[in-house]
Amino acid sequence: MIAGGHSNLTYAVTDSEDTSWVLRRPPLGQRLATAHDMAREHRIISALQPTDVPVAPVVGLCDDDTVNTAPFYVMGFVEGHIVRSTADAAAFDTKERERIGHSLIDVLAAIHQVDIERVGLSDLGRHDGYIDRQLRRWYGQFEKSVEQAPSLIDLPGISDVHSHLAANVPEQQGVAIVHGDYRLDNCMLSDSGDVAAVLDWEICTLGDPLADLGLLCVYWTDPDGVAVLPQASPTALEGFHRSADLVARYGAQSDLDLSQLQYYVTFGFWKLTCIIAGVYARYAGGAMGDVPPEQVEGFKTMVDQLAQATLDSVSPSSEQGAL
Repeated sequence: MIAGGHSNLTYAVTDSEDTSWVLRRPPLGQRLATAHDMAREHRIISALQPTDVPVAPVVGLCDDDTVNTAPFYVMGFVEGHIVRSTADAAAFDTKERERIGHSLIDVLAAIHQVDIERVGLSDLGRHDGYIDRQLRRWYGQFEKSVEQAPSLIDLPGISDVHSHLAANVPEQQGVAIVHGDYRLDNCMLSDSGDVAAVLDWEICTLGDPLADLGLLCVYWTDPDGVAVLPQASPTALEGFHRSADLVARYGAQSDLDLSQLQYYVTFGFWKLTCIIAGVYARYAGGAMGDVPPEQVEGFKTMVDQLAQATLDSVSPSSEQGAL
């Protein structure tokens, strides 16, 4: 197993000729009905092969449950680096860290500029009402996770923020491919700091591209800033750009109005809380296999911290998620 993912499971596979592949499959045990669609993820990566978006080469999809107990797909193995920790980031010098930030935001802009008609993804999802749909979807998933683990998840504030977000949805500006979980450690980096492949397309759909930009700001800790999540801490090192600089670089490549980006930052915190609550429920329920108790407790702490950050980000004066 390749460590790092907390939803679909990723494995490195080596064949008899020492060729490396990557296999993706759903988590073990009980799964939510609308999640972990291997065919959908495979379709998206296949469609992006001829575009400017770097993705792993696709090998094949198997939807026969008798082979591996669940559908799965196989990709080529992309050599590179995944930055999940400060130590990972420290392996790059300051110039390379600058390069990482620029490449990350440039690739995000490239994702949003893909011609969905040309690549055959225009029917991947509805074109309008993205935030409304996302609010319904993730709140529904959150409620199901609470039902699965009622004694473990008690976050009443998430319902209040849901109501706030639903009452203040900005007008959607166009339609684009939305990755749904675009962040530094969902990208494979080359030695020079360029994005070699964007990973984890599990919750990708069509919709409002500013949702991706807002979520990236949630994950991104400015130099000398305090990380909300462990995944965000590497970017606090010297050499990484500030989130405001990345937003400005994105804006230079887009004609979108970014004046309401803070809404999407709040939405990003809220959605991430819903997702991690589901991850916590799966880990606590044993769906991710045998894991140490301290790892399960770590997810509980993460959920609580995210819930508080979500509440803080609603306030215009809050520093959480501020750009």
